[in-house]
Amino acid sequence: MRFVFVHGTGVRRERFEELFALVEAGLLKEFPKAEVERCYWGAEFGAELSAGGASVPGMRPAPGPEEDPETAEWLLLLADPLCELRVLAELGTEAEDDGFALLGTQSPGENVGDALRALPAVLAPDDELAVLLRETGLAGGYRNALWTVERSDEFHAACLVAEDDATAAELRVHAGRALVAVMLAEARDTALCTDAERDRLVDLLSERLGGTARGVVTRTAGVLSRLAQRVATQSFLDRKRGEVTSEKASEIGDILRYQARGEHLRAHLERVIGDSPEPPVVIGHSLGGIALVDTLALAARRQPPLSVRLLVTVGSQAPFLHELGALAGLEPGDRLPSDFPQWLNIYDRRDVLSYLAEPVFPGDGRVVDHEVRSGMPFPVSHSAYWKLPPVFERIAEALR
Repeated sequence: MRFVFVHGTGVRRERFEELFALVEAGLLKEFPKAEVERCYWGAEFGAELSAGGASVPGMRPAPGPEEDPETAEWLLLLADPLCELRVLAELGTEAEDDGFALLGTQSPGENVGDALRALPAVLAPDDELAVLLRETGLAGGYRNALWTVERSDEFHAACLVAEDDATAAELRVHAGRALVAVMLAEARDTALCTDAERDRLVDLLSERLGGTARGVVTRTAGVLSRLAQRVATQSFLDRKRGEVTSEKASEIGDILRYQARGEHLRAHLERVIGDSPEPPVVIGHSLGGIALVDTLALAARRQPPLSVRLLVTVGSQAPFLHELGALAGLEPGDRLPSDFPQWLNIYDRRDVLSYLAEPVFPGDGRVVDHEVRSGMPFPVSHSAYWKLPPVFERIAEALR
């Protein structure tokens, strides 16, 4: 019996040999006399940064504007909108406890808490805050932001420690910034907000909590600003962008290149399958599975079909791409051609790049999904298939 292994996106020679060794060992355990053929395509048909990443800002050091502490702080807030409230609660009050607090009186922090709870969930259409929320694309997250901050442990703890006016002033600022950060984090790239609009939103919310954000010097800035400027500066982001682009160029680039010029890889697969001395079992991982589905479907449509004993896709996105109408081998909504081979689709729910084929091709008895479980989180789960005996056992079962 003959097997052909087609690797997935981002794989180059050294990694391919590691994966192939696992695939070959697993198959030979089930089929001791089998021949397992390499189908390595990464070097010839994969993507690379032909200009060395010249298109990526930050890939090469370049003079730029001075670092902006405010931008760095907001990067932290978008990742953790309640971080300033948490730090304020840890720092505590600035005033010394003289032991003469009047019974039955509310602390300044409790007043801020009452003010936040009193904010209306629905704003008048002509309210400046409502207008600005609409213009920045944040209106849909306003109610949730009120709920998130008001019910947070961080806000309650900060209210408890705000026993003097100075700390309460800080609390109003940080509560306003937390509300805006929650809305921005929820909206992500749908937000249409400048720094001036962001700061005006903080002003409006802080005022409604009984104070103002203007001119208030907060102690948390001394704690978080140093951290923010160390890990969230533009130079840091530029540097990381360059590193990430370099590391991920082959993974993302292979997919994009296949979508744009996939006919070259498909022609290569067609030659490999056609040159096989017997109908092979073709195994495609990730993008390799997409390319195999396309190649086999196109051949079956134009005739004669390629002779394949079994198609096995592992951790593949082919069914998802067909739902999107993005497979080269099938028109959107089409069923598989009549001469398409038997198809075993192996997936792991923890692998977010694996998809179900049976529901996409309902009633087609040639298509079978099989779930395995690596017990590993993504992205490790995407390559863990080859260490799982049930993968090879299921392939053997399909060939009996």
